[in-house]
Amino acid sequence: MVASPRVEDRVRDLHRRAVAATNNGQPVVGGRLIRSAARLLGLPAARPPGGWPAWPDLATRVLGTYAAVETALGNSTRGLALLDEADALVSDAGRGILRQQRGLVLILIGRMDEALTCFDEAIPLLRQAGEHVVLARTLLNRAMLHQYAGRVRLALADLDQCEQVGAAHPGEDGLARIFAKAAHGRGQARVLTGDIPGALRDFDAASGFYAEQSVGMLPVLAVDKARALLAAGLPHEAAAELDAALEQFPRLRMNQEHAEAELTRALAALAGGDPVAARSWAGRAERRFRRRGNETWAAVARLTVLRADFAAGRRIARVAAEATALAGRLTGLGLRNDAEIAGLLAARARIALGDLDGARAGIAPRDRRTAPLENRLVRRLALAELGAATGHRRITFANARAGLTQLQRHRSRFGSVDLQTGTTSLGKALADAGLSAALAQRSPGVVFRWLERSRAQAFRFRPVRPPSHPETADAVAELRFLSMQIRAGELAGKPDTQAVKRCAALEREIRAKGWQAEGVDADHAEAKLREIGDELAGTGSAMVCFLADRGALCAQVIAHHRVALVELGPAAAVAEPVARLHSDLDALCGRQLPPQLDRVIRRSVRTQVTALDAILLAPLASRLGDLDVVVVPTGALSAIPWGLLPTLHGRPVTVTPSSSAWFDAGRRSGRATGAPLLVAGSDLTHAETEVARLAPLYPDAEILTGPDATVAATLKAFDGCRLAHFAAHGHHEQENVLFSRLNLADGPLMAYDVQQLATAPEQVVLSSCDVGQAVVRAGDEVLGFTAALLYGGSRTVVSSVARVDDRTAGGVMLAFHKALSVGTPPARALADAAQAEPLMPFVCFGRS
Repeated sequence: MVASPRVEDRVRDLHRRAVAATNNGQPVVGGRLIRSAARLLGLPAARPPGGWPAWPDLATRVLGTYAAVETALGNSTRGLALLDEADALVSDAGRGILRQQRGLVLILIGRMDEALTCFDEAIPLLRQAGEHVVLARTLLNRAMLHQYAGRVRLALADLDQCEQVGAAHPGEDGLARIFAKAAHGRGQARVLTGDIPGALRDFDAASGFYAEQSVGMLPVLAVDKARALLAAGLPHEAAAELDAALEQFPRLRMNQEHAEAELTRALAALAGGDPVAARSWAGRAERRFRRRGNETWAAVARLTVLRADFAAGRRIARVAAEATALAGRLTGLGLRNDAEIAGLLAARARIALGDLDGARAGIAPRDRRTAPLENRLVRRLALAELGAATGHRRITFANARAGLTQLQRHRSRFGSVDLQTGTTSLGKALADAGLSAALAQRSPGVVFRWLERSRAQAFRFRPVRPPSHPETADAVAELRFLSMQIRAGELAGKPDTQAVKRCAALEREIRAKGWQAEGVDADHAEAKLREIGDELAGTGSAMVCFLADRGALCAQVIAHHRVALVELGPAAAVAEPVARLHSDLDALCGRQLPPQLDRVIRRSVRTQVTALDAILLAPLASRLGDLDVVVVPTGALSAIPWGLLPTLHGRPVTVTPSSSAWFDAGRRSGRATGAPLLVAGSDLTHAETEVARLAPLYPDAEILTGPDATVAATLKAFDGCRLAHFAAHGHHEQENVLFSRLNLADGPLMAYDVQQLATAPEQVVLSSCDVGQAVVRAGDEVLGFTAALLYGGSRTVVSSVARVDDRTAGGVMLAFHKALSVGTPPARALADAAQAEPLMPFVCFGRS
């Protein structure tokens, strides 16, 4: 090889491009470029004929990058050999660069402690040599190692130093990318501290740069975003992020990152209640790590396999033994947090096996102050299970309560209702442990307290308006326009599939921006049983709180200052009649059916409501007497049109997410004092007629019909009004409930928009199809259009849990408002108005 300046320039250019491609998540491209550079230098070769290669410092850099690329592509033996070649060439000036490259290769094969030593040695050498870009990159990598080991404070300190290096040398090539990666790393650290909104903001900042200059890093970023969503209790949303990322990794040949994504997908499946899928994903990740020679990450994947086996109730004795051994191995690898999870898994398995002394020995006497939330919750759950197994309910109560308190503090940092209603699987397990112990004790007060701790906790947070982003405003405007386009296509019989896809993407974008909102502390305390009893007595009502425990359905009835717990039978018996009832009501809605078919469907409706009544209410009839009823449903019971059930037909019924939410609604009434609002939506034949018939009842009302019924005009009048009535087409969006909607003149009014209101309307009537439906998450957390109004502070929402025939709904609404306008409570007014149309599935939600 001739040592000419032109060759040197060519090598430097190839090396620069190889580094950029590799850092952009394109190791295949980086490999092609770095091999060309090595060939020009006559590398790799130790002491080639004729002496050292020309430009030994450049050769050292090329070999170091070559080693990193080969390792990233799965050739770790080759990578280490190339580093040994570089050791024979390196000068004092290049020693820092080579140490950081060796550290990077060691990370990729899971030798974390050795990698940390390399970075510690490299950082002062790089400072001394003035290698600012490489120094910043090394600080990033060391921060990552600190994160793996749970040393978040040290990780953040390295990220601070990294940003300081960039700020001091703004003109150097590559530092912009490092700034993006520093934001990415800071987001990873925030996930460990529980600051999910902050983490998502950091990831958003990094994604802007990656989208422009490092698209190969976007799948890596998606995996970290998925981890944040898992920490927030949204496993299905995390799985969606991961599935999209997993499609990209085979093309990019990012084998390590691919395996990490598979492992995170396993955790999402585990949190989502699918241990079989979790085991499959974790097994794939373990095999991929082992093929790379990365035994550290393989051990973490193995831990996830064991967690999946335990969740499925499989091979518990083997789980106990293997998790114990794995805890020691993970400790030796420097992964203290993972080791602790393994030890707690072994303890829980021993509890299941009845080895209580062995389990007790495996649980630390106190929380580690720096332990992640997951570790602290698992420890509390293990202690709660140990208390139940030994018959010490106080221990179970104390630890389940402490764990739920920790989770509540964590959730208080979220401003998004979407995140607040996400409950981790560990939170549900803690609540279930406390509730099971309370039911075993059968103390009415204890059962009541645990019911309140186990459901609808998001109602305890003060509402937070979503952050204002110009991009979000543009996305919302586009979403409204496309929704109208889609609706027009549907009516014309020409569906616009591209617009539907674009709407789904916009909904994801808007929703993700909302996750970045900071929360405030819980505002509403749990109601006490005595307070609920007094309030019910004062209103002539009884409360029925339904609950499910280990597949059995129960009801706690509070009436006349007495409390009773009634067993109702298997919870599974309710699902089929609820589903059939909804199907029948939808079939009857707005259709002129042949008489015989109409009779068959109506007979089926009677069959289903009779079956539900027999299961849910007949055993309670003597305790309910003729009192008004407040229902606190659970799971599938949230979809029942309660007024159709014989025991409750013609009786005032109010449905509320929790006793505390009902009690608090009574404390905050009267805040909204604005004029009534009557709105007729688009494409609904009888909407304007319905509004015109209601208008004389409310002389001071603002009336929006036809082209005047725009989203902006409606929101302006809606904010702070004392009563709002909507006659509009509505739709419950099952897959993305924040975008459940009412159709107005210029597009949909969405549940998302309701969060923008400064003062929630006092009472809202939605004479619309199925917008009373909700998605019910773990812990009976609910999301939907009606739920959004209740979260925002509305006292009462009347809406339908099934499709409504607008021809007959108008008469019910007129009768309802005639009673409401003269002071009749909403639940009483609705019960009386529905007598003429017995199949109307309207429900009074909140507080009557």
